[in-house]
Formats: sequence, structure tokens, C-alpha cells
Amino acid sequence: MPRISQIRQGKNLMPRLGVNIDHIATLRQARRESFPDPVKAARICELSGADSIVCHLRADRRHINDNDLKRLKKSLRVKLNLEMSTIPEIIQIALKTRPDQATLVPEKRCELTTEGGLDVLRYRKKIAKAVEALQKKGIIVNLFIDPDKDQIKASKDIGADYIELHTGKYANAKCPRLCKEEFNRIKDSAFYGKSIGLGVNAGHGLDYKNVSPIAKIPVIEDLNIGFSIIAASVFVGLGEAIKQMCNIING
Repeated sequence: MPRISQIRQGKNLMPRLGVNIDHIATLRQARRESFPDPVKAARICELSGADSIVCHLRADRRHINDNDLKRLKKSLRVKLNLEMSTIPEIIQIALKTRPDQATLVPEKRCELTTEGGLDVLRYRKKIAKAVEALQKKGIIVNLFIDPDKDQIKASKDIGADYIELHTGKYANAKCPRLCKEEFNRIKDSAFYGKSIGLGVNAGHGLDYKNVSPIAKIPVIEDLNIGFSIIAASVFVGLGEAIKQMCNIING
């Protein structure tokens, strides 16, 4: 069963930090070497203050692979959050591995990174089937969606435990007006999701400059951040990069 301590019950708590280690594996795959090892990186993340480790097992295995996932499940003491599509092969791997949490995301082979959220309204039956199968194995299910009330309501209707609000448009906004508009969408969506009984997380494109306002939304439980932390670690080291992010999130 999932660790109950991972489900936050209190109010006015600062978000937990989930660190996505995909880009450690991306660097390894650039030369098809055995290093840098994403599992070793995950241990550093744990020791430096990360509350969970995030990895995305893609159909094309462009970074994280099956063996990485098995080793992470075996070695981690913090929550393992597996990002995944709804294709049958990946669902079967998740059911066998039993991560603490599964985050269902849309996936395209040609994309550099995840583009937008799941369309729960359009693919309701397919997603609902995956949610049910994962929950039967005691896996907490999180749906990565755009900050849209119809998508949030659909997520609740099919039985998801959590939603993760896609913060990409906020992070990439080119002017203060658009940034404020996208922030308000996220904030309103977060409170709406919480009001109908969903846990609320957020992530995508968050970095050291833009994360603070999102971290101050009191109902958001987890902030899942990867690229900006891994990029910063090139200059300051992985442990220090995580500590700096934790300091910002904690105000």
C-alpha cells in the first residue's frame, strides 16, 4: 500500500519538493555510458532534502530505463513518483513495480518534453481504466492536467487521487500580464481541485526565479521540478542545487 505519510492532511504547509532525475539519465544516454547513474543521483537528492523522486519511463526509453526503475524502487526511502503514459506495456510495468505514486501524462515520441496536460474529457474511459488498475495495486494516482476546471472535474469523476497542474504556460509567459493571468488560472484551479476533494500538485518549467509564487499557493502539496535543478547542478553540484530550491520553496 502507498505510504500514508505522503498524503498531506494539514493546512498552510509549504509544498514538498519532488526532483525529476530524467536528465541525469539523458546525459548518460548521450554517450551510452553507465554513468552518471540516476540512482546515485536520487540518493544525493534524498540526502539533500528532496521529498520524492520523479522519473518518466517513456515508451522509447530515451532516458530512464526499466532497470533504473527497478533499482529506484528498491533503494529509495522517499516517495517514488513514476510519470507514465497509458499504453498497456507501461501500465503493466507500473503494476509490477508498484511505485508509491503514478503520474499519468500525455506522451509523444517527437516531443522534447511533455507538451500540455492529459485530455481527461476526451480519453475518459481509457484513463479511468488505468486509474482503476493502478489503484487496485495500492498506487496513488496523479493526473497531469492543464489548469482547467472541466479537466479537474473529470479527473475527480474518474476517481483520481491527485491532479498535477501544468505550470508551463505560467513559466514561459513573455510578459507580466500573461504571467499574472496564468498564475491566477493555476491558483483558482488549485483551490477548485482541493474543494472537490482532490490532492493538488504542480509542475513543469518551474525554476529558481518563478517558483516562489506557486509555492505560496497553500493548497499545493508537491512541486515537481527537474530540468532547472539538474542544469544548476552543473555549476553548484546536485546537493547544493536542491538545497537552494528548498530554501526558495520554504520562503
